[in-house]
Amino acid sequence: MALHLFQMNIKARDDAALARFWAEALGWSVSGTEPGATTVKPMGPAWPDPGAVRIDFIAVPDPSVVEYRAHLELATTSAARHAELVARLKELGATSADAGSGDPSRTVLADPEGNVFCVPEPRESYRDTGPIAAVVVDCADPRAMARFWGGAVDWTAHEVTGERALLRSAHGAGPFLEFVRTPHLRETRHRLHLDLAAHPFDSAGQAAGVARLKSIGATAPDPGPKEFPWQVLADPEGNEFCVLGPA
Repeated sequence: MALHLFQMNIKARDDAALARFWAEALGWSVSGTEPGATTVKPMGPAWPDPGAVRIDFIAVPDPSVVEYRAHLELATTSAARHAELVARLKELGATSADAGSGDPSRTVLADPEGNVFCVPEPRESYRDTGPIAAVVVDCADPRAMARFWGGAVDWTAHEVTGERALLRSAHGAGPFLEFVRTPHLRETRHRLHLDLAAHPFDSAGQAAGVARLKSIGATAPDPGPKEFPWQVLADPEGNEFCVLGPA
C-alpha cells in the first residue's frame, strides 16, 4: 500500500506563535486541539488531496540543538511577487539567513525561531504548487532516495541525477520533494520531518504501509512510545519520518 504525504512536522519552542507566523506567511488557517501541538493547513482542499499537505508544529524544550537536513522553499510567480513576499515575510518576523552561499537565484531567510527556508526566483514548475513549492532534503545519494521515496508515496520522478532528484505527486498538485546531494552529512535528529498516512486513515492501512516501507528499505530505529498512534521509521539514509495511525 502506497502512503500519502500528510504533513511536515516542525519542532518549536512556542508552537502556537510559530504556527501564527507560518499561517500568515502561507495564507493558511491555524488550528490546535491539544497543548504543545498547533497545525497550519490550507483553507481549500481536504486531505488526501496532494494540495492539502499541512504543517504540524510540535513544542520541544530546545529545538536549537537539532540540526537541519530539510527545509521548505516557497513559491512566487513573478519577480515583483518575489520581492513582495520577501518584504512581507520580514515584516512578519523573518530574518535574512544567507551565510554567504552566493546563490543569487534564491533568498535565504529564517523564521522567528531560526528555521531556515528559501524563497527562490520564480520557476515555471512551481506555478501550481501552492505557497509551498518544495520540501528540500540534503542527502548523500539522490538516486537512491528517489527510488525509496518514489516507492513510499508513489510519486513521479521529474528529474533524477547524481546531484539532484525531484519528485511530485502523480496528480500534479502540491509541493515537490527534492533531494540534493550534500557532502559531510551528520547523523542527528532534524527539526523538520515528514509524516505519512494511509487512506483510509485506519490501523490496518498503517500496518500495511509500515510493512511495505520496510520491504523497500525503511528501518525502525525507535518504535516510539506505545501510547502514541504513530510509528517512527527511517529512510535508507537515516532520515526519520512517521507513519501516522488513528488516535
